[in-house]
Amino acid sequence: MKFRGVDYYQIDALLSEEEKMTRNLVREFLEKEIEPLVMEAFHQEKPLKMEELAPRMGELGMIGAFIPEEYGCAGANYVTFGLMCQEVERVDSALRTFLAVESGLVMYPIWRFGSEEQKQKWLPLLARGEKIGCFGLTEPNRGSDVASMETVARKEADGWVLNGTKQWISEASIADFAVVWAQTEEGVRGFIVERGREGFSQTFQARKGSMRASDVGELAFSDCKLPNENMLPEAKGLRAPFSCLNQARYGIAWGAIGAAMDCYETALNYAKEREQFGAPIASYQLVQEKLVTMLIEITKAQLLAYRLGRLMDEEKASYPQISLAKKNNVAVARMCARTAREILGANGISLDYSPIRHMANIESVYTYEGTDDIHTLIIGRDITGIPAFRGTL
Repeated sequence: MKFRGVDYYQIDALLSEEEKMTRNLVREFLEKEIEPLVMEAFHQEKPLKMEELAPRMGELGMIGAFIPEEYGCAGANYVTFGLMCQEVERVDSALRTFLAVESGLVMYPIWRFGSEEQKQKWLPLLARGEKIGCFGLTEPNRGSDVASMETVARKEADGWVLNGTKQWISEASIADFAVVWAQTEEGVRGFIVERGREGFSQTFQARKGSMRASDVGELAFSDCKLPNENMLPEAKGLRAPFSCLNQARYGIAWGAIGAAMDCYETALNYAKEREQFGAPIASYQLVQEKLVTMLIEITKAQLLAYRLGRLMDEEKASYPQISLAKKNNVAVARMCARTAREILGANGISLDYSPIRHMANIESVYTYEGTDDIHTLIIGRDITGIPAFRGTL
């Protein structure tokens, strides 16, 4: 059964014809070409072959959609990009992770902080899906505490020498290059590190219970020498990587709605067909209460994401507002996955149905690009003016 969308409050009426057309085009592409591949990839933990899928996504203008056309991108607005993320995560979080990483964590820093030469070299290739990048920030011993990162770049006469390790990096083993953040004597700086450079290794991380259709791994740097032109010249201090994270968090806020909608639709259809005690389980009050709760929370999440998208397009969105949307909408997706699993009963743990897969994936989304606790503290600091990121020693 083709997905028709969940739109209880007629939010479609707020979208432009172009926004709806793009969303529907992406939805059709995913249903025809991607959905059949996801279940096997998740079950066998064989990541989707993004080297093959990325060029198709590039043809549709999905990668780096909000970046200007002069760099080979679609030049779309943020609402359109959000709708893309929604459709992609409805299929699987691994796909939305790829789209958000490439767009918000790889292309965005090059566009915002790179030299014109770096922009002209990398952005068109990434937009077409001919090259794949990754974002090196999280470390084995440093997750939320980015300021304490241990990766170091040492300045030398003819360039830089990079040492350190980055972990839980999406597209780590297949990326053609990494945007890596490191401590320097000048503060935190960003660097482009190409695949195959001496002292740079990329490995795949297996045995995951979540994001099994995604390439996740580790980046390691051992006296890795970089020329001066590999540094992002305008990326200075922690504000640079944090601004990239806000782009990715925005995509998550929309993507989580897609996962929630898929869980809701799966549960609704199942409840109307599954009979117990001589009647479909959708006729029972407790089941209806679960479905209604899911619909209410999805509708609120949609309105939140829509308003945030318009604020992003007007360049008025604040980072605490982005945190609020990420925190709320991921929590909604988490609840919907769990509730859908309950409605499906024993069948809910079968990979023949999507909720258990979404349930596992959302646990990663709940943690990455800022944990739920971190987003709580970001919002708390904004409304009180008091930072509470450190406990009392």
